[in-house]
Amino acid sequence: MFSAIYIENEVKHYKRVELMLSRYPDVPHIFCERYGEIFNRNSQNFRLQKKSPALILARKHGNLVLPAPKGYGFDNGPGFYFSHMFNCVYDCRYCFLQGMYRSANYVVFVNYEEFESALHANITKYPGPSVYYSGYDCDSLALEPVSKFCKYFLPFFSKHPEVVMEIRTKSTQVRTLLESTPLKNCIVAMSFTAHDEARKWEHKVPSIAKRIDTLKKLQQAGWPVAIRFEPLIYEPNMLQRYLSLFEQVFSALDSSAIHSVSTGEFRMPAEYMKNIIKLYPDEPLFARPMHKKNGVMSLFDKNNSYHEAIEKLLLRFISAEQYYRCV
Repeated sequence: MFSAIYIENEVKHYKRVELMLSRYPDVPHIFCERYGEIFNRNSQNFRLQKKSPALILARKHGNLVLPAPKGYGFDNGPGFYFSHMFNCVYDCRYCFLQGMYRSANYVVFVNYEEFESALHANITKYPGPSVYYSGYDCDSLALEPVSKFCKYFLPFFSKHPEVVMEIRTKSTQVRTLLESTPLKNCIVAMSFTAHDEARKWEHKVPSIAKRIDTLKKLQQAGWPVAIRFEPLIYEPNMLQRYLSLFEQVFSALDSSAIHSVSTGEFRMPAEYMKNIIKLYPDEPLFARPMHKKNGVMSLFDKNNSYHEAIEKLLLRFISAEQYYRCV
């Protein structure tokens, strides 16, 4: 899975790190002072590294819990995110991470105890309902067999029922969840695009059918699940494609028990978009007319009706109270 594993000297004696390394005895183990020596160095090619990425095990210093971007997520009080990992094992062409980072290597921050302390401090500072998003800078579950992220943090959130954790993912790696007692305040949010879009742009991602089956297993086991139809990217026959997807998704699940469903248009900071176009100059997706507003690029014209039409289709399957638009 990894071309090499880099380990910060500061964390090499962590029991968690030793267990991770024991899984890959035949992969080169290389020690370094700081993860940035590998992750942030110049003259890296994200596209080439994506074919054979390395794993970097590090300690994160500061900024362990951050405010969620405006318009991200659902309304349940203040929103925050925490990232135990940088980069994603999947290769979605529309993903902003490839424009955000120089490197396609995976960084896993192993100082979970410090994350836990920061979360506790933030919950104390902002008492009452709030949401903590995991999966903003990575896919939270895709490396669960290695990171044991959920296995560590589920007990913490079980002690704080007043706050919600959303695990955003496209992964089917849910064994830890299925072997754990379901938490009402832990939501597994699965992302989807329509079939043709998924085939074109979501490389290495589990199939739509497998993702739906994963949600079904979680829902039957008692876990709250949510669905994120993002990003919406205009294609011919878009409404029919999404109607087909909605029928497939909601016929397999108990729609009334779904925590929330959202849609969101394709959007990306202009600087990230510029970097991605350099990586994929022949990608037709990035040759389309773009709209720039407040430094953010989007494909949808805000005056057209495609998003609203999709929302009307979606509301055939769920209640208005379950729905929100991510902006």
